[in-house]
Amino acid sequence: MSQLATATLLIKCQDRAGIVQAVSEFFYRYGANIISLDQYSTEPEGGQYFMRLEMAINDLDNIIDNMKGSFEHTVARIYQMEWKLFDNSKRKKVAILVSKYDHALLDLLWRWQQGQLDCEITCVVSNHHDLRQAVENFGVPFHHVAVSKDNKVQAEAEIQALVKDCDLLVLARYMQILSAEFTATWHMKIINIHHSFLPAFVGADPYRQAYEKGVKLIGATAHYVTADLDQGPIIEQDVHRVSHRHHVAELRAIGQDVERSVLTRAVRWHLQNRVIVTGNKTVVFN
Repeated sequence: MSQLATATLLIKCQDRAGIVQAVSEFFYRYGANIISLDQYSTEPEGGQYFMRLEMAINDLDNIIDNMKGSFEHTVARIYQMEWKLFDNSKRKKVAILVSKYDHALLDLLWRWQQGQLDCEITCVVSNHHDLRQAVENFGVPFHHVAVSKDNKVQAEAEIQALVKDCDLLVLARYMQILSAEFTATWHMKIINIHHSFLPAFVGADPYRQAYEKGVKLIGATAHYVTADLDQGPIIEQDVHRVSHRHHVAELRAIGQDVERSVLTRAVRWHLQNRVIVTGNKTVVFN
C-alpha cells in the first residue's frame, strides 16, 4: 500500500501573476494535497516573492526525484525561481559547538530529548572539557578539540571531519571565531547566538558593561554565520526590560534565559524549513 508523507517547498523569485496557480496545479497533478501555504511579497506589484508550501502526498520517496526535475522544467524555470523541496521524513543531522557556558547547549539537548526539536544531534564539539559529562548524560557523543592561535587551521580541519555529514551547525556560545574558509563550506548552515549588545558592548564581560551603562533592555540575537563577524542574516531576536535594580549577576541570568529561548526558536524554524534568506535578511514563516 502507498504511504502518505509530507513535503515542504520553499520559493524565492520575482513576483508576477500566476505563481500560486502554477505551483498549485503542478502538485495537484501529482495527487498532492496542500495543507499549508504562506506567502509574502515585498511590494504590491513587481516585488520579490516568497512562498512556503506544505503538502501531503503518497509515495513521496519513490517520486520525489522525478517531481523535482519536472518542477524545475515546467514551473521554476519559467518563473526564474530559487527553490528547494524537502522530504519532511528526512531528519536533519545537527552538531553543536560550545565552549564553557552551558545554558544554550543544555536547553537544546533537553528540548531535543523531549522531542521538541525534530532532528538528529550527532555530536557536541567543544574547545574545553568542562561540559563532557553533561553532554554524555544525554547520550550524545562529546568531542574535545583544543583551539589556539597556533593550531587554528588544524583544529578547524578536525572539527570539519567530525561534522562533515551534518546538515546544520549550532554555535551554542562557542567562543571562537570561525575562519572565512570554514564558514564558506557551511553557507547559511551555521546558526549563532549572542547577546544583542553587539556592537555596543564588544569584548569581555558584556553584562558588566551593560550594567555600567545603565541599559534598560537586554536581549539576544540568533543569526546565520558568515565571514563578516556577527553580521549574518538575523533569524530571531528578543529582549527583556531591566532597570537600575538589576545587578550584573541578575542581568547575566536574564540575558542567558533570553539567549537560550531565541536560539531554540531559530534552530526549530530552520529544521522546519521556515526560513528563506534574501540578501542579508531573512523571511521567516513562523
